[in-house]
Amino acid sequence: MVDSIISSRDVNIFYADKQAIFGVDMDILPNKVTAFIGPSGCGKSTFLRAINRMNDLIPICYMEGCMTIGGQDIYAPEVDVVALRAQVGMVFQKPNPFPKSIFENVAYGLRIHKMAAAKSEMDDRVEWSLKSAGLWDEVHDRLDQPGNSLSGGQQQRLCIARAIAIEPKVILMDEPCSALDPIATAVVEDLIDQLRREFTIIIVTHSMQQAARISQRTAFFHLGNLVEFNDTKTIFTNPVDERTQNYITGRIG
Repeated sequence: MVDSIISSRDVNIFYADKQAIFGVDMDILPNKVTAFIGPSGCGKSTFLRAINRMNDLIPICYMEGCMTIGGQDIYAPEVDVVALRAQVGMVFQKPNPFPKSIFENVAYGLRIHKMAAAKSEMDDRVEWSLKSAGLWDEVHDRLDQPGNSLSGGQQQRLCIARAIAIEPKVILMDEPCSALDPIATAVVEDLIDQLRREFTIIIVTHSMQQAARISQRTAFFHLGNLVEFNDTKTIFTNPVDERTQNYITGRIG
């Protein structure tokens, strides 16, 4: 059995006195795409954001339970949240390139974390990131142009390049294709499949078809509960829980 890279035990998440996540136990395997599916408001994005402590930015949000990455409790008092987020990259629903050049968008994290000492090293890492994100051939001759001059699909791949430049262990993606057209979505999905060879990817998606296409493991959330978590094929063809079956067949959601 492959050791998990991320483990949660009895994780409960609250917004003030309203509980959003109830007692979630989960083990996420390395170099897999894990999809979180479920109706709107079911807690999947809240749980995703707990993995890199983005919920810390919401004053009324707090967590109980244990969440570990590589065996380390990421909510321990001594944990450096900036260093944690260097290990757990994030790609958001809407492409959000910085108001900088294409080059500087990718170089930003490398500069912040002092990961490239010489200009040649910075150039090499930016090129590697853009190639890994499938964008180099489209932008290599205009790296000084603004990141927001790219198309929506290209902007999202630029955000992926920015996330992977500092070589995190895990990449979180919160509905990364929901603002993209079908062609751009297909490109990003192909990219996700390639990236899992080097990274562990967790994706929140409203599209069950997308989850079925690109993930190896799928977790179904409903009303803040983790109802079922299994191999994607099993979830979609032979779910154990009736609620999973009802969601997949469109009876709830």
